[in-house]
Amino acid sequence: MQTKAINGNLSVAGQVTAEDLKDIAKAGFKSIICNRPDGEGGDQPTFAEISAAAQAAGLQARYIPVVSGKVTEADASAFGAALTELPGPVLAFCRSGARSTMMWDMSQRLGAADQKSKDRPVVTSADIVIVGAGAAGIAAASSLLARKSDLDIVIIDPADTHYYQPGWTMVGGGIFDAPSTARPMASLIPRGVRWVKAAVAAFEPENNAVILEGCPKITYKRLIVAPGLKLNWAGIEGLSETLGKNGVTSNYRYDLAPYTWELVQNLKSGKAIFTQPPMPIKCAGAPQKAMYLSSDHWHRNGALKNINVNFYNSGAVLFGVAHYVPALMEYIKKYNINLNFGHTLTKIDGPAHKAWFTKTNADGTKETIETHFDMIHVVPPQQAPDFVRASPLADAAGWVDVDQATLRHKKYANIWSLGDVMNAPNAKTAAAARKQAPVVAHNIMKDMKLASGNAVYDGYGSCPLTVEKGKIVFAEFGYGGKLLPTFPSWLINSQQPSRLAWLLKERFLPPIYWNAMLKGKEWYAKPEFVS
Repeated sequence: MQTKAINGNLSVAGQVTAEDLKDIAKAGFKSIICNRPDGEGGDQPTFAEISAAAQAAGLQARYIPVVSGKVTEADASAFGAALTELPGPVLAFCRSGARSTMMWDMSQRLGAADQKSKDRPVVTSADIVIVGAGAAGIAAASSLLARKSDLDIVIIDPADTHYYQPGWTMVGGGIFDAPSTARPMASLIPRGVRWVKAAVAAFEPENNAVILEGCPKITYKRLIVAPGLKLNWAGIEGLSETLGKNGVTSNYRYDLAPYTWELVQNLKSGKAIFTQPPMPIKCAGAPQKAMYLSSDHWHRNGALKNINVNFYNSGAVLFGVAHYVPALMEYIKKYNINLNFGHTLTKIDGPAHKAWFTKTNADGTKETIETHFDMIHVVPPQQAPDFVRASPLADAAGWVDVDQATLRHKKYANIWSLGDVMNAPNAKTAAAARKQAPVVAHNIMKDMKLASGNAVYDGYGSCPLTVEKGKIVFAEFGYGGKLLPTFPSWLINSQQPSRLAWLLKERFLPPIYWNAMLKGKEWYAKPEFVS
């Protein structure tokens, strides 16, 4: 048995047997932690057997079982507590040691986050208030600080955890582990920025104020609105009750993406359905990405010939930018996917494995279609958060009403918005927010008389379409579907699936997100200017 030292008090290992415990004690360990659930493998000893052998060897034992890819903050907190309570050195184990390592890393981040959040002062005003600490909000704060490091900035967000949501497609495809897409929020709030851990209830733009739940008020000189959008799971009858079971899943939720991969691995025959609701939605390519990665897995293991794959899309076309459709259609043919346009999911019965769609015919008439499924990947309808839709900041559809170039509010000159919540006609992607943050930051500097010229946003969005494991059709486009490639065509041909684009998505984009975008480093994101 091989062990790997994490630090002076903790080492990790793969599966431990009862016979290993004497050697573990001889090696100097005082305690063991089992992170592998009983019954995960046929040749695996139970924790009761391990615990009895540990006691006989003079070791203390702790059982903190976690399913692979489903480590939660509660699991990590329990792991951190065990390291404090148990005599060391400690050996933690699972099937391979990976889960134990992940739990240690997550426990350390949580500990740092808890320390950072202590003694947070009461905030009643700030020069710049940012609503939302997602990708857009944190990127905007960091871009502002990169231009002037002593700005008085407050971020308002109630969440404990920040997620790298573009990674959830890869979790659902068995490429990433879910915990790698999550970090404690407090560890990402930029240094010098005050964090108000609360939910917003309303805006009073006439009074330059944001109202928090419970009625506390924070006033501002300038406001950035970036709370993201709302996933309306309740918008599909019966969906909320069956999510995460009965073959019903969605990569649009952190805790469900691992279930997608579980379903894909276990499905050997039957009908698989992938849905896409009416636009706008975040990452319009994500419904297809799930479908292609699943189909590729079934193709590789020989099951695809026994699986009827269906794409039910509310829209009328496969992808909104025609340039990329021919490459995608090659994979539609390869996987023998049935395309059903004009179909909107309205109801689902998980235990009965039935789904109902409203089909819009060419003449505008509608009919209800009932179908069976063995697995269904659902994308819920999406809208702006309730406190935005009900506010003076919203347009008729409920989105924050901005100038699509400067991202400044059309009515309130000291308010800007970016990310998924505003109404510019761009794709709602993290890549879009990466380009928008410097635009907002510069234009606020100009408003403060600290810069000149207007920064403009060209509608850039990026959608790395994972058509198979190891290859991506790398879609980059702006307003009106204008192609905006970052790389020359000889390096990445946007009309062909690319191995290099896959490496970019898998290896480089996550660290660029964590270490550049959220840190105010504007690599390939410098804004354009007009006088």
